[in-house]
Amino acid sequence: MLPSPATFSRRAISRRHATAPRRNTKLFELLSSRARLTNFGFLLLVVLTVTSLLYNLRFLFLVRHPEYINSSALLSTISRDPAARQLTHLVIVPGHAIWKGTDPELRLREDQWVLEDYQNGGGRVAAFFAHILRGAELVQEDEKALLVFSGGQTRSTSTTTEAESYMRLALAAEVFQTGSSPFNRATTEDHALDSFQNFLFSIARFREYTGKYPTKVTIVGYEFKRARFTDLHRAALRWPIEQFKYIGVDLDVDHHATAEAGERQSGYLPYSKDLYGCHSVLLSKRRQRNLYTRFHSYYQSCPELRRLMDWCPTMSGEGEGLFTGRLPWDPP
Repeated sequence: MLPSPATFSRRAISRRHATAPRRNTKLFELLSSRARLTNFGFLLLVVLTVTSLLYNLRFLFLVRHPEYINSSALLSTISRDPAARQLTHLVIVPGHAIWKGTDPELRLREDQWVLEDYQNGGGRVAAFFAHILRGAELVQEDEKALLVFSGGQTRSTSTTTEAESYMRLALAAEVFQTGSSPFNRATTEDHALDSFQNFLFSIARFREYTGKYPTKVTIVGYEFKRARFTDLHRAALRWPIEQFKYIGVDLDVDHHATAEAGERQSGYLPYSKDLYGCHSVLLSKRRQRNLYTRFHSYYQSCPELRRLMDWCPTMSGEGEGLFTGRLPWDPP
């Protein structure tokens, strides 16, 4: 018995509905699939895009930071004494004021110095010269030591740097026992704006002067600043404690307690929360002291320290945010 037209029609419609989803799925897979040539082209496009992006980022980086560009013309002017390669011990004398005098016999008179108001009285001027004298003694005791006077052009009434004035006084007072002639194991670091930079930039200056980094550091400064240098600055630079020494020279004992209180409030506590001195109060101090818009040379001369010099973690608890990159004085 033959099926009726109505039955035939229902079967045909049923078959069409059953096969339609299958056909649609195959069509979608066909349209969405890529040929091998298409996949290769897509991959090539991605590679070219990434390469172009990296090249442009590098270009922008160099334009924003021209000091990172190697300058053979600049470095070709450097001619180091071969004996400097034998130096391994860095002795740092941080500057605190500017000696403007010409007669070393008058060095203990406050009117011979450019001082902040709080530096008047209390034997500070005598302490400045004691720092200079002790630094000179140390380099004479160790033939592998280089003395670095550190301090920038921080006073509006002076055209010289703290470091240069210390060196000038040292030579005038003949502390190196060479007459007024230059002493080849003493130099200046003329860019530091605070104690952290005294430490870091003096290491960089040692690298400029000798062509290598020191293996030992001694700092001569106020006794009441010992904790700031030893516990905070040294830790921030990850300088090994066994290769570090701090020699403290105190103020007049009558003013020591006042100086200690001021150091804790204005030095130790701010640095304990901002180890690299790159935020708020400490950054503001650097800006106020950089009156003549000076720029240091250490990006160029010490490329190994670039990341450290730019390191600025968010402010946090004491001891947090330490620089984690590789440093020249890290153990091998």
